[in-house]
Amino acid sequence: MKKFKHEAELFKAALLAGVAYAEGRKAVEFEATDSASAKALYVYRLLVHDQLISPMPEDQVGEKTIRHRLAAWYAHQLPKDHPLLD
Repeated sequence: MKKFKHEAELFKAALLAGVAYAEGRKAVEFEATDSASAKALYVYRLLVHDQLISPMPEDQVGEKTIRHRLAAWYAHQLPKDHPLLD
């Protein structure tokens, strides 16, 4: 698992992008009271369903691995010279 220097910031940006993607495709409406963990799990499962990321074995699905997988998904969408990829 490649560690990103700015993984926390990448995850925050990935979560925002994932929530916008999920709501934009009318798959879900998140509430203000929904936790980041619940949103991340939903976004992860939606991205797997839409075949935008590959699934992890079910025994590896946890908050830490989901955060990393979403950060990696978002990092691949950024230009090579983006400051978060340093």
